[in-house]
Amino acid sequence: KKEKLSEDAPIIKMVAVILRHAVEGSSSDIHIEPEEKQLRVRFRMNGKLYSSLFLPIYTHNSIVARIKIISNLRIDETRVPQDGRFSAKIDNRSVDFRVSTFPTKLGEKVVIRVLDPYENLRTYEEIGLSDVNLEIIKEAIRDPFGLILATGPTGSGKTTTLYSILKELNNPDVNIVTLEDPIEYFIDGVNQSQVRPEIGYDFSQGLRSIVRQDPDIIMVGEIRDEESASLVTHAALTGHIVLSTLHTNNAISTVSRLIDMKVKSFLLPSTLNIIIAQRLVQKLCPHCKEKVRPNKEVENVIIEHMESLPEKVKKVFPMPKEIFIYKAKGCPKCNMKGEKGRIGVFEILRMTSGLEKVILENPSVVEIARESKRQGMVTMRQDAIMKALEGLITMEEVFRNTEEQKNYENES
Repeated sequence: KKEKLSEDAPIIKMVAVILRHAVEGSSSDIHIEPEEKQLRVRFRMNGKLYSSLFLPIYTHNSIVARIKIISNLRIDETRVPQDGRFSAKIDNRSVDFRVSTFPTKLGEKVVIRVLDPYENLRTYEEIGLSDVNLEIIKEAIRDPFGLILATGPTGSGKTTTLYSILKELNNPDVNIVTLEDPIEYFIDGVNQSQVRPEIGYDFSQGLRSIVRQDPDIIMVGEIRDEESASLVTHAALTGHIVLSTLHTNNAISTVSRLIDMKVKSFLLPSTLNIIIAQRLVQKLCPHCKEKVRPNKEVENVIIEHMESLPEKVKKVFPMPKEIFIYKAKGCPKCNMKGEKGRIGVFEILRMTSGLEKVILENPSVVEIARESKRQGMVTMRQDAIMKALEGLITMEEVFRNTEEQKNYENES
């Protein structure tokens, strides 16, 4: 839906409308972009950008200036990027916004990340964890200490998964302290801290202080460098449950990534508890999806991956006698898009004695991949194919977002 705001609307009101529009539409980001003849405002919803507002081009400088004022940025500096943040009251609650300005040929572009800390936290089921994967996570978080890692690219839902685990661990007899940038959700009973690198309070500095806060459980937004990797490992070794995120493509390559970050391989077996690799994929609209027969090539891929599932999973999710996949044609309930929301696809690697032996002897991607197969890990592609057979996602999403297990062997 494209709207034209009144050309006479005051700038403060225009900015307020844009922010409200984003929060009420559950957008993750706002893009304010100058074009030759108009100012385009786009909103990212469920991972995709949609053009929604078009304003007269003469409002561009005033809107950018207004955003800079509330973000404490320099109004007179338009030649270099700037970063800032602000909070605004929307629907009687405080919502946080993170601002990034960027100089372009046509003027400054602004991207605003929307952080609604009071948005409902997702349950395990809502983020898309299968019963088998859920059981592995629940067993892992019963351990008294160790590192729980969520891995994947930016925007893959890692933080949401960690919050779901924190929610499960949160009770009055434990002290939970977090270091975040930014705080994405507010959790009652958890001591949440926002890092501020611009004043020297970064993840490494915060981690040194957290261990003096008598914590039982620590969450660190991201392992960004060798120093934070070393501090997180040390915290997990000294009797704490530590949750964090890392940028890797899959669970298999996470071990080598940590070794690349100078974490000693002999420390990993006693530190690492569980690795949760994930992606967010588009979910089919439940109102207009319909069954279709796959072509032979797609059917063969499905059969190959279903047949190689661990026996315990086959008992819960047997191969269907007839294979059907789903497509959606679009309807008024999904704005004719055929998609409604997103769901996670996962790959979970648990530390076992077999994996410990591999890490100590030869922690290559190939050997870890072989051992993960032996221990019955469900790969991300297998998890996605099962969701496609359930009618939750399309096979196109499976191929777009997951890789084959055998491709891991090329990563070493």
